[in-house]
Amino acid sequence: MNNVKLLKKLILTSLLMFAFAFALVPLYDVFCDITGLNGKPNMEQAQASANSDESRSVRVTFITHAQAGAPFKVKAKRYSVDVSPGEMERIEFIAQNLSSSDKIMQAVPSVAPGRAAKYLHKVSCFCFNQQPLTSKGSADLPLLFYLDETLPNDIHEVTLSYTIYDITADIEGKVASNSKSDGELTNESSI
Repeated sequence: MNNVKLLKKLILTSLLMFAFAFALVPLYDVFCDITGLNGKPNMEQAQASANSDESRSVRVTFITHAQAGAPFKVKAKRYSVDVSPGEMERIEFIAQNLSSSDKIMQAVPSVAPGRAAKYLHKVSCFCFNQQPLTSKGSADLPLLFYLDETLPNDIHEVTLSYTIYDITADIEGKVASNSKSDGELTNESSI
């Protein structure tokens, strides 16, 4: 009898642990949205700003780093800029493929301090799209952004950081998978 009770408690505990683990990612996202932590900027294209607050200036710094093993070098042409909230700013990044084969890169942004993420609006960003780079090739990649006029007054510096990933294998895997599926359909339709 005691063994049956123990077994029921263990099964219930296991189910509760599984449910908690399953719900952890959405709960974390909600927590980050409420508190402004984590620095996950909005990945939707913003509309251009119409107003600006010329009475103050905020320094925006740009940092990039490549994922371990990613054969890319990406760097902003200007390390930092001083902008007024609402003022549109254009920054150019230079991306280089250091490998001897064609590659596809994807940039994933984050913002520090995290609560500033919801005030940084990207009108145009190379992070919106995958960037193919030829062997030993380079490209100029633009970023057009502004800081919202409602940015809290105690934020004087914002860091926009990009992590650069090599997604070539992922893209090639999808293309191969789609080609295989298309080939199967073609073979079936010819029967």
